[in-house]
Amino acid sequence: MFPSYAEISTWLPDLLAGLSISIQVTVLSLLIGIPFGLVLALGVLARNRVVKILSLFLVEIGRGAPALVLLQFIYFGLPTTGLTLASYPAAVIALAWNAGAYTSEIIRASLQSVAHGQREAAVALGLSRLDELRYILLPQGLRVALPALLGFSILIFQGTSLCFTIALPELVSRAYEIGSTTFRYFPALLSAGMLYASISVPAALLVNYVEKRASLYAHR
Repeated sequence: MFPSYAEISTWLPDLLAGLSISIQVTVLSLLIGIPFGLVLALGVLARNRVVKILSLFLVEIGRGAPALVLLQFIYFGLPTTGLTLASYPAAVIALAWNAGAYTSEIIRASLQSVAHGQREAAVALGLSRLDELRYILLPQGLRVALPALLGFSILIFQGTSLCFTIALPELVSRAYEIGSTTFRYFPALLSAGMLYASISVPAALLVNYVEKRASLYAHR
């Protein structure tokens, strides 16, 4: 039932190669998605009605559609419009959109959590809206948002497992390949799950630590 040490040592290079791709897609999706989320958050808070509606549309689609649907739409749907993407960029774009939509709400709530008196002080000092954002809102808001953003990063990492549906050779895809050649799907997928846990569990502990530190800072 459970894989032997010899089997695991045989599977490990392929599984680690898949894990590497999962981590790469996660990092790229977050590097694109979190700044995109900041732009969307500012767009939702904007006074311009067109910018606000467009931002809300992108947020609601990104949040309302499951990540699997976004992956399928970008990889299989866009070719019908003449735009064909390989599985790797399609995965990054889909997960970055999903990350941007969710993190925009986290960032927006964090920006709005900054005390109103500090905004009034910025106006009294004659700061422009850009300077108010740069020196007052972003430093404090992003500090509040950090634990939630780190927690969501774990979900994006776990969400890369959906990318096997668009033929991306990530961790789950490699586990399925091993299962199809050895007819031992359960131990292969179990090994993949253990590799996911080896990243997710320490990351979750880090998030808990950051949350406690943030809570202590907030009560000072």
